Amino acid sequence: MQRRQFFALISAFAASAAKASSLLALIFTLGISATADGQQPKEDGKTTIPKAVLKQLEEHLDVTFAKYGDRTLQLDIFRPKNATEKLPAIVCIHGGGWRKGSKINHRKVAQVLAAKGYVTASIDYRLSGEATFPAHIHDCKAAVRFLRANADQYGIDADHIGAIGHSAGGHLAALLATSNDVAELEGDGGNTGVSSTIQAVVPMGGQTDFMSERNREVSASADIWQQFLGGSQAEVPETYSLASPLTHLDKNDPPVWLITGEKDDPSTRAESLRKKMDEFGIPNGLTIIKDAPHPFTVKQVWFDQMMDAAVPFFERTLKSQQ
Repeated sequence: MQRRQFFALISAFAASAAKASSLLALIFTLGISATADGQQPKEDGKTTIPKAVLKQLEEHLDVTFAKYGDRTLQLDIFRPKNATEKLPAIVCIHGGGWRKGSKINHRKVAQVLAAKGYVTASIDYRLSGEATFPAHIHDCKAAVRFLRANADQYGIDADHIGAIGHSAGGHLAALLATSNDVAELEGDGGNTGVSSTIQAVVPMGGQTDFMSERNREVSASADIWQQFLGGSQAEVPETYSLASPLTHLDKNDPPVWLITGEKDDPSTRAESLRKKMDEFGIPNGLTIIKDAPHPFTVKQVWFDQMMDAAVPFFERTLKSQQ
């Protein structure tokens, strides 16, 4: 190959790479892939839990918490073995674009939090391939009602229940916190009459305002969102509003601590939600994990920083109030 041909090939390769890089950047910015989906590798990828921590825990796996006809949903419960008193509980909600994933994807989050002195439940919920919104939040609320209704069996302080979730799970956790007494979002998965109110929440990398201009543009082309909500924002604005934690926020809602990656879309920092919380006097905060992308739970150093933010928040809001 002659020099001229060689350098021509190099230039063509560079131009192609630049175009690919620009396309990936655009996809990331719109949130169509990274922010909207956020599917986690099985068992949270490279993060590990020390065996010494796991030995501290008792577990109750595949516990049925909701029924819809013949359809059942399960959760996994973790609790410190030697705890004799009733403990605050935390519902752990996996991500996956509302259409993928399972309770195993948030199991490590649940295990680490349980070792810190909580009863934790990593839950399944109906995915978008099976049902559209609001089925997903119906299931999250059913999980809270189940834990509260069975507090004596699992050693739970029923007055102190929190939630944590990532990506789609972050959105559902935030909605769980702000939608108390919204009848359309309650569902009939079981334990009717038991409160689904929670007392603290940590939404991670999730959306809190589906009615924003940014999300109007995303919804126009994101199949994930249209499958979840039954269309684009322009087509079903009432559903997008109903699904927005910001829509339901009022002065009676619990403290919120948001966690997101520095390289995630800025919408995950929930500026509008935090501003309104400040107006209502609701305690809130934000941790931005340096250099982290949307799926920050898959790397040990980011996972640990996430826990460094979440654990003190739950200590303040669920334990100090007992």
